[in-house]
Amino acid sequence: MTRKLNRRSFHSTGAAATALGLTALQTTKVMGANDRIRLGFIGVANRGGQLLSAFSTHNDMEIAVMCDVAKSTLDAANQKYAGGKADTYGDFRKVIERKDLDAVVIATPDHWHPIMTVDACDAGKDVYVEKPVSLTIHEGRKMVEAARRNNRVVQVGTHRRSGKLYAKGVDFVQAGKIGKVTVARSFHRSNMYPNGIGHAKPTAPPADLDWNMWLGPRPTRPFRTTIAPYKFRWWKEYCSQICNNGVHALDLIRWMMNSKGPTSVCCMGGKFAVDDDRTIPDTAETIFQFPEGWISLFGMYEASGYPTMARSGYVELRGTMGCLYAADKLIEVVPERGGQFQDPKYRMEKVTMKGTDGDLTAQNARNFLDCMRSRKKPNADIEEGHRSTTMALLSKISLAVGQRIEWDPDTEQITNNPEANAMLFYEYRKPWKLG
Repeated sequence: MTRKLNRRSFHSTGAAATALGLTALQTTKVMGANDRIRLGFIGVANRGGQLLSAFSTHNDMEIAVMCDVAKSTLDAANQKYAGGKADTYGDFRKVIERKDLDAVVIATPDHWHPIMTVDACDAGKDVYVEKPVSLTIHEGRKMVEAARRNNRVVQVGTHRRSGKLYAKGVDFVQAGKIGKVTVARSFHRSNMYPNGIGHAKPTAPPADLDWNMWLGPRPTRPFRTTIAPYKFRWWKEYCSQICNNGVHALDLIRWMMNSKGPTSVCCMGGKFAVDDDRTIPDTAETIFQFPEGWISLFGMYEASGYPTMARSGYVELRGTMGCLYAADKLIEVVPERGGQFQDPKYRMEKVTMKGTDGDLTAQNARNFLDCMRSRKKPNADIEEGHRSTTMALLSKISLAVGQRIEWDPDTEQITNNPEANAMLFYEYRKPWKLG
């Protein structure tokens, strides 16, 4: 196969570019319609498998390389999605150093996203990275900077950004058709009472799992079955449920409301009912206040799974003219009526919008591949993914310090609590570093 996608490599040509006085080395050629994009997938369990499936629906790409810290998982994915023909590694650095790959797709635990994304961008590769983009706000900003200085396409797995129905909803709200929005709400619900993720004692890791590599920049600790492979999402050291599920909803709300982010955040909650190993609450609510004059609420209820909204929807936006409920296949706008001291008539007609987008993850993958060719900014650009992840991370910080925190979205600093501001980053375990 003749390679036509010549990537920029700041490792090999950065000095020459500087000597020529260039701000960026423009060596990437637009790919022809028949060129196949060669991808390396890092993390192929659970969400990684879903991404392999989604990308496989597009015949202009090739699954060339796979990487995972669990060999049995890696071998199974290789057989299922590449017929056993993909090259496989247990160390992501061997994927990033490959000169014959155009991009990497990252679906590892969250604490690995920043290092892998920055390193891949610096190696001249485009990146598709799952949400939440980072474990700390500082890391997310470094990911944006790496994408920009290397002129890379970096798409985040907030796949609703590629939904045509959601885009219609965004236009509807931003045109003022539900009036002034003062409240937006979203929820994660799952009744995990009484046992949750369970209890487990430290044990030796499975023979085929590189536990030290799984931990990466995080502190050394013994393996537990209630952490890996998936239950890390209930440990604040590696994730949280507002980061796992909340980022999708927070991103959609922020998109619809066309806002950079909140200026004040307050989270309350605790482990009230579920008896398990988790280090995050089983019940929590966060309120975000925005400078444009509205608030957003995210409720995380894992001891009660009963519906929380009047209509089926992923998010609810409450406007002065009507309430909008948005989900993947249906957007419904319910008219408001005048309340106390007001004319009680309905203020608008009911609106229903239906979508036929299909698999939104596959649509997001399609957008990423198209933007690799056009070099346009993708639908779920890293800046947007970082801003939405920031909301979830501010919630974690507020809960940790037990205080409402004030946030400057321009300087990305907490302005009223030095202890909270210190949580914008953490010290990596050696030898890992960011960039």
